[in-house]
Amino acid sequence: MRIEIWSDVVCPWCFVGKRRLESALAEFEHADEVEVVFRSFELDPSAPHHGHELSTGVLARKYGRPEAEMRQMQQQLTDVAAEEGLAFRLFDTVHTNTVDAHRLLHLALETGGPTLQRELKEALLSAYFERAEDVGDHDVLARVAAGVGLDEARVREVLAGHEYADAVEADVAQARAYGATGVPFFVVDRAYGISGAQPAEVFTQVLEQAWAASHPVLTTVGGDADACGPDGCAI
Repeated sequence: MRIEIWSDVVCPWCFVGKRRLESALAEFEHADEVEVVFRSFELDPSAPHHGHELSTGVLARKYGRPEAEMRQMQQQLTDVAAEEGLAFRLFDTVHTNTVDAHRLLHLALETGGPTLQRELKEALLSAYFERAEDVGDHDVLARVAAGVGLDEARVREVLAGHEYADAVEADVAQARAYGATGVPFFVVDRAYGISGAQPAEVFTQVLEQAWAASHPVLTTVGGDADACGPDGCAI
């Protein structure tokens, strides 16, 4: 079974949703046969590549809310994240571009497969939300990527150019094709879609449904009847 997750590294609900999926997988009987791959989605492609302005003010302007009200909403989200074991610093995060982070996630997938990509995704989310680091800054990206095992020289080579930009664009186009207008957006076996950071119970339900659909159980009808066995026939 494959789960593809469209998300952004500056999307708080993506981090919460990731944790809730992980909670469901921890209880899923066939979790060792599930492959998780992250796909790119940019919440704000126009964001500066090296952000300095705090996200709170940017979000307040975008949604036409007073900063005090936005801070209250951020605190509520911080409390929700804490229930999932996450220590958000939303008041300290900066508005920054994420295309380079997404390009590195594609590098990680190509270099070390879904496992390395998952480690980098976790490290980037933690860097942004739990340490309030600028994940648009190349020095930050290089350090975080090297910290999970990527070759730093190769990382900086990718950051200096445009490698994997086409892969990022392809992911965004696929999200649109699926009808996804926001993230996180989860797709299980290209057949089941889950929009948003749903409760772990929803993920569990979809996992079980998808597994049953791809591993049908044979139903025997008619009861027992005369037959030959592995040692031959009795007559």
